[in-house]
Amino acid sequence: MWADTDDRDERQYQTSRVCLRSELTTYVGRQQEGVEVRRLLGLARLVTLTGPGGVGKTRLAQHSATTVSRAFADGVLEVALSEVRDARLLTGLIAHRLGLHDRSHQPALDTVAGYLREKQLLLVLDNCEHLIEDCAELVSTLLRHCPHLVVLSTGRRSLGVAGEHVHTVPPLTVPPEHTTTVRELAASDAVQLFVERACSVLPSFRLTDDNGPDVASVCRRVDGLPLGIELAAARIRALSPQQIAQRLEDRFSLLTTAARTRPERQRTLRATADWSFALCTEAERAVWSRCSVFAGSFDLAAAEYVCAGHGVRGEEVLAAVDSLIDMSVLLREDGTTTVRYRMLETLRDYGHERLVAQNADTEIARRHRDYYAQLAEDADAGWFGPRQLEWMDRLRAEQANLRVALTWSLGEPGEATMALRMATHLSEYLVMSGAPREARDWIDRAPAAVPEDEPGRALALSTSALCALFHSDLPLAHARLNEAGKLDDAEAHVHLSYVRSFAAMLNTEPAVELAAEAVRAFAERGETRRQMHPLFILGVSVAYRGDLDTARALLHRMLSMCEDAGDSHYRSMALFGIGVVEVWFGDADIAEKAMSEALRIDLRTGDRLSAAYRVDGLAWVASRQGRHTRAAQLFGAAATMWDRCGATPDVAVSIPHRGFRDTTRDALGVDRFERAFTEGRSMPPADAAPGCGEDGTTMSSQPGHSPSPLTHREAEVADLVAAGMTNREIARRLVIAPRTADTHVQHILTKLDFSNRTQLTAWVIERRAVHEN
Repeated sequence: MWADTDDRDERQYQTSRVCLRSELTTYVGRQQEGVEVRRLLGLARLVTLTGPGGVGKTRLAQHSATTVSRAFADGVLEVALSEVRDARLLTGLIAHRLGLHDRSHQPALDTVAGYLREKQLLLVLDNCEHLIEDCAELVSTLLRHCPHLVVLSTGRRSLGVAGEHVHTVPPLTVPPEHTTTVRELAASDAVQLFVERACSVLPSFRLTDDNGPDVASVCRRVDGLPLGIELAAARIRALSPQQIAQRLEDRFSLLTTAARTRPERQRTLRATADWSFALCTEAERAVWSRCSVFAGSFDLAAAEYVCAGHGVRGEEVLAAVDSLIDMSVLLREDGTTTVRYRMLETLRDYGHERLVAQNADTEIARRHRDYYAQLAEDADAGWFGPRQLEWMDRLRAEQANLRVALTWSLGEPGEATMALRMATHLSEYLVMSGAPREARDWIDRAPAAVPEDEPGRALALSTSALCALFHSDLPLAHARLNEAGKLDDAEAHVHLSYVRSFAAMLNTEPAVELAAEAVRAFAERGETRRQMHPLFILGVSVAYRGDLDTARALLHRMLSMCEDAGDSHYRSMALFGIGVVEVWFGDADIAEKAMSEALRIDLRTGDRLSAAYRVDGLAWVASRQGRHTRAAQLFGAAATMWDRCGATPDVAVSIPHRGFRDTTRDALGVDRFERAFTEGRSMPPADAAPGCGEDGTTMSSQPGHSPSPLTHREAEVADLVAAGMTNREIARRLVIAPRTADTHVQHILTKLDFSNRTQLTAWVIERRAVHEN
């Protein structure tokens, strides 16, 4: 199907990419393998690339996915499974990468399968070997329920799923013995890779008749394994090709007998890693092995905390990290504000073996946990205020490491108390980021591992109940509340009153007294942040009891407290509360302004579920104002957002949702309502708020023209996407880093609630046509 694609077509295919990590270096060789993988993707719904560590499975998968992305209407999604050490987090990670907010009470796998059921998407699962059985079950379920889904997986062995097509990735071709001319040597993929990587660290390097035989010898010594070649080539700044070849020969002769029990290519790669490790200084070796404790990526501050000590001074860590980047042991990534580092999984495994051999793995894991426990505590303490978005970004970047720290604490004897504290500190972040199920899971596992009289146990159970309520799981919430209520913990009493008031509100039961008690008690304790949600519950409940003036006073008090603190999340909640009471009992114009402002905040923070409430609320406003076609469109837009979250408005806002929806349907008639509703299904959430852009500024537009929700830079990027440019070409045009271009495109897709570049292109073209007319 794609076997005849030439290089020009491959570049064009990149324009429909959804979410693939950008290649940090140029792609060398693998033409035949690439053609074969593309052929298999055209024949089968599950293709697995197998082979030893370091053979290049990930790079081949990424490159192949990029070249065929145009064939998938909903694009390509890559999920790096090396970030997950706990199998129960596997499905949640995929849901997160899909942009789904897990608010459904149904299993996460059902939510993912439901979302992908009608999608024509290529899912790339990279590094499955450590979760092989769980990956096999997940893939089997998804393929069974999602008829248009295709999966490309990588691992050291196959998944063993029916219908799987396995392609074993071979090493790169190496020059035959006695090949000497530069032209003949350069025909070898392995030599091409060595030269390309050598030039990246020493731009003056050239392949010559003099050094060619030694370069070929190096490539043959490492059996053409790309990782081995890259480790060797990274030494070119300090050693000549002849010196590299000689040192590798010595290392391999020393290891031949000792390593006979290992498969040949594993011995080759290990020998290469041993050789590279031996050339490191003591500080570099220590930092290499200690950095193996990290999952995903990490920054310098984390590396300095974890790696310093026991022979490594704090100021030596940066120098060691810099050297390890030069040696290709660490990969450098540009974060939003800081540089981050990532280690290839094969080299991480090697480093961890060294750490275990030194009996230092427990100590370093504890230091890693301590660092991220403090990060979680600091984030919780600074959550209510102007740095909330900053903390959201920070925790999102560190989520893989936070999970590893929690997993280690739960599995290590005597450390579960720290897991209890960490889980409680992180619960609000996880709920806001769309993962209350994960928050509840951590919190439920931690109390089970600590004594019943452990301080904080009652609060953890109450927090677990809160997370269950966000899943609309009232029975589980009541069970957790009853369990917490049996514990004699005065500190948790006020939190229990708050959670009980929320449960009552969701169950359309009286909530005023419980919410009022919580507001009063939190105020007496000086806990401003803890008053916010109870104030919302109290304000809305008082309005439904018939006291509109008191409801307005309570919600405006909440709004004022949020503005004084500089908080965004609870400010959006207060505005939504004002919108709810005004649209139902008061002034619809005030409701529209409040709902629109709340939506803008949620789009900035990426809180999809809250945004769904706001768009639904704007539908109520339009219905109340008699703009019934607009109301039906907004109900459709909100329905798409509810689906993305696996949630429903029939739980928390059932009365206004049903009332205004029925009024709109009656006014339009069923056929007109359904047509407008269907039109709204594809409306970007940012188009729901009248007259304003996502960043909170009023956008100028001609009459009848809807404002653009994009910032000026995002609009530039969107235009270039519509022109057919790849992210790398956009980066060159705008003189920005390729990863910055990737980030802009992903933010635009998220903001407009699109799943691929094709939808974005159509949106840009449509808006141009409207404005030209």
